[in-house]
Amino acid sequence: MSTNGNGNGRPALAKVVERLCDPASYSAVYHRPLHDQPMPSIPALREIMERLRAVLFPGYFGDSDVSQESMRYHIGANLDIVARLLSEQVKRGHCFFCDRDEGGGCVDCEERANTLSAKFLDRLPDIRALLATDVQAAYTGDPASRSPGETIFCYPSITTLTHYRIAHELFELGVDLIPRILTEMAHSATGIDIHPGARIGEHFFIDHGTGVVIGETCVIGRNVRLYQGVTLGAKSFPKDPSGALIKGQPRHPIVEDDVIIYSGATILGRVTVGKGAVIGGNVWLTRDVPAGARVIQDRDDDAVFEIPPGGAGV
Repeated sequence: MSTNGNGNGRPALAKVVERLCDPASYSAVYHRPLHDQPMPSIPALREIMERLRAVLFPGYFGDSDVSQESMRYHIGANLDIVARLLSEQVKRGHCFFCDRDEGGGCVDCEERANTLSAKFLDRLPDIRALLATDVQAAYTGDPASRSPGETIFCYPSITTLTHYRIAHELFELGVDLIPRILTEMAHSATGIDIHPGARIGEHFFIDHGTGVVIGETCVIGRNVRLYQGVTLGAKSFPKDPSGALIKGQPRHPIVEDDVIIYSGATILGRVTVGKGAVIGGNVWLTRDVPAGARVIQDRDDDAVFEIPPGGAGV
């Protein structure tokens, strides 16, 4: 750095500060929510996830000495803290997008956050029930797994699905921003990218997992298995007359029950993969797959459909 002759670099530093404080420099990357509410806290959200994992999988996370006699205290103490932390983060997520210009307090926002947090906590038994099916799918679907507990403690699929199923419930409740942060936490840790808006049925397993992408409007049935590198993405992005992307339209695949999709397969657009179909590795698909079909990649990189007897035509 140039020092302009004084040896300490401060004049040059002052110029950098001046340039960075120019509104033309920071206007596109500066965020200040109305009413000066703070941003969501990543450490707080990490604590929420750790406490929820301790509740959903008692004995595996948090207090590993929890017993049936101490279960009520273990769950109650964790959820008491989660309730308070989550309400605050839900409020902050809402404030992140708030565009109201009136002054004053945000009492209604606090009430909304408390209500949504309570509704979410009420769904925890259902989340645990779904995760139990995912654990069983991982155990039965992987010959290397020695017990269901091993998949809970070690498998990136279960880590990611825990984040996803929690985030999805918050997403369905209309919670802003927080669901996306939670799934991106898992994405960073495991390499598995699931949008919280995707709808995924029970007994879902992602073997190995790295590089899997599941888009916002995907619909996945029960007993589906994916391998590493699978993409369930959008083929195109429709725009409005002004050229802006149209948000929220269904644009990702529908995968019906009992489907297996092998590593590296890419399926794009609002296509349907029929029940019981098997998609081979590295297949590129942009059209529907009949129920029970087997799809492989030929030497010319075209998808080849093998239809079982009695199956529908392509």
